[in-house]
Amino acid sequence: MFLENTVNQKEQFGWIEVICGSMFSGKTEELIRRLRRAQFARQKVEIFKPNVDTRYEEDHVVSHDSNQIRSTPVPAAANIPILADNCDVVGIDEAQFFDDEIVKVCNDLANRGVRVIVAGLDMDFKGNPFGPMPALMATAEYVTKVHAVCPRTGNLAHYSFRKSNNDDLVLLGETEEYEPLSRAAYYKAVLREKVRKMEVQDPEQITPKSAEEAKKQA
Repeated sequence: MFLENTVNQKEQFGWIEVICGSMFSGKTEELIRRLRRAQFARQKVEIFKPNVDTRYEEDHVVSHDSNQIRSTPVPAAANIPILADNCDVVGIDEAQFFDDEIVKVCNDLANRGVRVIVAGLDMDFKGNPFGPMPALMATAEYVTKVHAVCPRTGNLAHYSFRKSNNDDLVLLGETEEYEPLSRAAYYKAVLREKVRKMEVQDPEQITPKSAEEAKKQA
């Protein structure tokens, strides 16, 4: 479990903490836990999220288990420093949806003495690094990777497999659209999806042998 930095209280600089992982891994839950501890310590806390995140409530950060904390939706990362003036702690949820400016914003806040806690998906549904998250993880003092449990294998899951056919990079959703999968389950699911698309789009290009081999791998 992450414990707050208590070393050298005279230090004038803050720091950045990144909480990352797949869908349903508890990222927002851990973000809320840390922010509530800061509030309990009577620190001035502000929480932000991108205004595209409208899954639960507009002015709250809400975890999948319905734990929530009041937040401010913003259209761009550049809005955060203005609204976070004189804060001790700044929380940012769904950081992967922000533009690359979020990296500079977080570092500028930390350089001003602010503790910055960021939560976000580290990979998109295709298994690629998601938006500004790699740069945030690289510049952060602390990185916590949390995991879901794969419903197909029972192993730790760190991939967010999209069950729908929508190929848009940003698609808000819950269990109807996404499933957390382990590496093995994700690899097999992707292969199945490739076979399905080949059969639908250009069945003449698939020989019985190639289809059978792909299905065996899946």
